[in-house]
Order: sequence, then C-alpha cells, then structure tokens
Amino acid sequence: MARKSLRQRVLAGETVLGSMMFELLGPAIPQLLVNAGAEYVIYDMEHTGTSLETIKMQISYCRGLPIAPMARVPRGEYHFLARALDIGCHGVMVPMVESEAQARAIVEATHYPPRGRRGAAFGFAHDDYAGGDPKAKMRTADARTLVIAQIETERGLEQVEAIAAVDGIDVLWVGHFDLTNFLGIPGQFDNPIYVKAVDRIVTAGRKHQKGLGFMAASADWARQYKKLGFNMLAAGPDQALFEAGVRGILSSVEDGR
Repeated sequence: MARKSLRQRVLAGETVLGSMMFELLGPAIPQLLVNAGAEYVIYDMEHTGTSLETIKMQISYCRGLPIAPMARVPRGEYHFLARALDIGCHGVMVPMVESEAQARAIVEATHYPPRGRRGAAFGFAHDDYAGGDPKAKMRTADARTLVIAQIETERGLEQVEAIAAVDGIDVLWVGHFDLTNFLGIPGQFDNPIYVKAVDRIVTAGRKHQKGLGFMAASADWARQYKKLGFNMLAAGPDQALFEAGVRGILSSVEDGR
C-alpha cells in the first residue's frame, strides 16, 4: 500500500512531528532531524531574512530523505507562495492570516486550475526536474501541498471560524507569542485571555477537520499542546534549543557537577 502523505496524515488527525529552523542551516540538518524523529521541517523566511535561493538549497539537502521540507513565507502573497512551492516546498506556512478573503487568496495561489490560480512550470525543482503528464503533476502537487494558516492576531482570532471553513486551508497554527502581543498580554501564556483564545482556535479546527499546529520550545510545552488537541507539533526555535544544549553541558562543569 502507498504510504500516506504528510498532508493526508495531518488532515486525518494523526500526530506528525517536526522542527522549525531559523538560523542553523546546512547540509547535515535534514539528516540530523530525521535521526531525531522529525517528519517535516519548516524553514523560516518571515523573521530571518532567509531568501528563496537559500531555501532552495536547504530543500535540495532533503532530497531522498523521509522528511517534508516547507517554508514560512514572509506574507501570504502570490510571489512568495507560488515560488516557494516551485522551488520544492511541500507546503507553506502563512503568518497573520486574518480573514476568509485572505485565506481564499492563499488557497488560489497554492493550487493549480481549476481550483486555484498557480502558474505552471514543469521540469523544475518541485517535480524533480522530470518529464511526464502535466495533469498528473498538477494533481500530485495539489494533493501534496500542505497549507498552514497562522492565527496570531486579534483579527485572525475574531475570524478563525471563517478561515477554518475555507477548503484548502489545511492547518490552523497558533502563533503564540504574536497572539499574546496582539491581545495585549505579551508572553502571558497562562493568562485566561490567551487560554480562551487557544480553545477557540482548537474548536474551529476540530469543527472543520483541520490540523492544529504549534511550535514547542520544550518537552513540557509539546506534551501540553498535544493534550489540547494539537497534532502537528514542531520543536523550535533552533537557536534556542542549541544554546540550551550547550549551556547544559558547560554549566555542569562550572557548577562542579
């Protein structure tokens, strides 16, 4: 039997695990992530200044490995979304999705006709530079492409039910820090306002059978959000995890342990 794609598993409610990469990029990273149990990697373009050319190189390191490369684009605009897919991303994460209209535009940009308005270029990175039937390629691409909408503003929260109802939006991803910022409670993740907001997002996702995503900075956070119903969990940010690992070793020497 054919192995289910990452997108199929996410939409079926299965737990899928991965990592978000911001600063630590290189040819060894995808294999190290696979060794660590990651099934996907999301490379950040929003906060790091990373270019599409750099992302394309990172994707090439994923070839032949059981890991799905994706990118968080700076904004949900066609020239970011379609180009990220053309260079080989299996999906895209879109920050600050705030309306049904915006969600529909994102779906259009990430899918081929008749469902969407993505432009066609075959024999490139996204289809492994191979020949073949264009119709089959478009069907394969549309079935593979995972579209993640980040709910991380008060406007997005207000419209989360309408966003979740859009066919083609596959995952609602809580942008927890920005969400607290826009709710006027920066970094207060135990605040009842934030807790209620997360519950609203989970409810909308479950109602419309969407995946639910979250980046966890610790094992405790990962377990907590898994219990809340989140099934697409990522470890990150990479630089903080790396620093914590190094500090744990060096501090043990300094403390004489």
